[in-house]
Amino acid sequence: MEFLRKEIALATNNPHKLREYREMLAPLGFIILCPRDLAIECDPEESGRDYRENSLIKARALSELVDMPVLSDDSGLEVDSLLGFPGLWSSRFAEKFRDYGEAQASLVRMGKEAGSLKARFVCTICYLEKKGARPLYFEGECKGRLLDSPQGKNGFGFDAIFQSDEGSLMFGTATEEEKNRVSHRHDALRKLAIYLAI
Repeated sequence: MEFLRKEIALATNNPHKLREYREMLAPLGFIILCPRDLAIECDPEESGRDYRENSLIKARALSELVDMPVLSDDSGLEVDSLLGFPGLWSSRFAEKFRDYGEAQASLVRMGKEAGSLKARFVCTICYLEKKGARPLYFEGECKGRLLDSPQGKNGFGFDAIFQSDEGSLMFGTATEEEKNRVSHRHDALRKLAIYLAI
C-alpha cells in the first residue's frame, strides 16, 4: 500500500517534461505516471485566462480518471517588450508556423522591433491530493533574454533562442542536467518537492 500512496499522475505525455518530474521527485520516493502509462487519454481544452487556470483544468480532468494524487503544469515564454507575449499562448503562437524555427525567428524579430529581447520562462504547477481537493500551486521562473538566432539543438519549444541570466546558460546547448538546475519548471518543482517532503 505504501507503493500506491507514492504514485502521482502527471497530466502530460511530453517525454522531456515527464523526465524532469521523475528526476526531481524520484529521490523522495514518488513514482510519476503519465496518461500513456495508465492507458488513458486526457487532453482537455486549455481555455483558462492564466497559467493557474490552465493547470487546474488539466489537473481536474485527469483527477476524474484516476484514483491517486495528480500534478499538472502550464508554462510559457514571456517577452518583456511584448508585454509578456506569447506567454500563455506560447504553444498556440508556435502552431501558426511551419515549425519552431520559424516561430523562434518571428518572436526574436518582434522583440527587436519592440526594443528589447529581455524575457523569462514561467511555470505554474497545480497539485490535487485527490478528486475535489483544494488545488495547491507552485510557481517558478527563469529570467534571461532571447538570442539573436537559435543556438544548439537541445531542449524543446523555444529553448534554442533563450539564454538564462543565471550562469548565462543557453538552453539549446545546455545538457538536460544543466538546464534543469536553473529552469522555470525546476524552480516550481523544487517548491513542490519541499511541500511533498514535509
